[in-house]
Amino acid sequence: MRIFKFFFLFLVCGLVAAGGHASEKLTVFAAASMTDALRDAGKSFTEQTGVPVVFSFAGTGTLARQIEAGAPADVFVSADVSWMDYVAGRGAIQPESVTIISENELVLVGPSDAAAIEVTREALLARLEGGRLAMADPETVPAGRYAKAALEALDLWPVLPGRLAPMDNVRVALTAVVRGETSLGIVYRSDAVIEPRVKILAVFPQDTHPAIRYPAALVKGASETAGGFLEFLTAETAQAIFHERGFARVN
Repeated sequence: MRIFKFFFLFLVCGLVAAGGHASEKLTVFAAASMTDALRDAGKSFTEQTGVPVVFSFAGTGTLARQIEAGAPADVFVSADVSWMDYVAGRGAIQPESVTIISENELVLVGPSDAAAIEVTREALLARLEGGRLAMADPETVPAGRYAKAALEALDLWPVLPGRLAPMDNVRVALTAVVRGETSLGIVYRSDAVIEPRVKILAVFPQDTHPAIRYPAALVKGASETAGGFLEFLTAETAQAIFHERGFARVN
């Protein structure tokens, strides 16, 4: 597998050196929660190959529907398997290319001076104290679906409708906590570790929600160099970047 990955990178570098794709760029549609990690990975890929990488970050559901509608993209990085299955079922990606590139954890965050709490129904309700809880929209965003599953597992979902603040994506939910617009928020660990103005108050047990995995795939009609980028995302350089940004390695 490692030899196979290096072959792809060698192929991309060879194409660039030959001049055939020197001006070609890759367009990547990716979940908002991977913004910083993928920007760093894209920069490293460009330094190694000379191929520029352009990103479009947003909620996964929004991006999936854009890809379904024919938006020009080479690679799609989803925040869950469900949306990847959605675009695969509509023939918008190359299903054989789907690869898990990273994993994550779900955490509760609050102000940087807040104290840690236990992940129990009573503790969360007491800390909320009539305030609001920011989270990604569970109707369209994977982070929101994970958060809803965790709240349901803790028997909190039925008592929180008036206190929830659903957002367009997980980064917007994080910003709501930073600005004091909500007292608590549910985000990914990778979001929390890059923002010094919030503190991780608790980590939701993995058995309270589905496993958080990031699949990536080639979009139908992707450029020749897109395969090299997809392989790069599972190679050591990118995996080290993801780990530094709070994600879990997949190899």
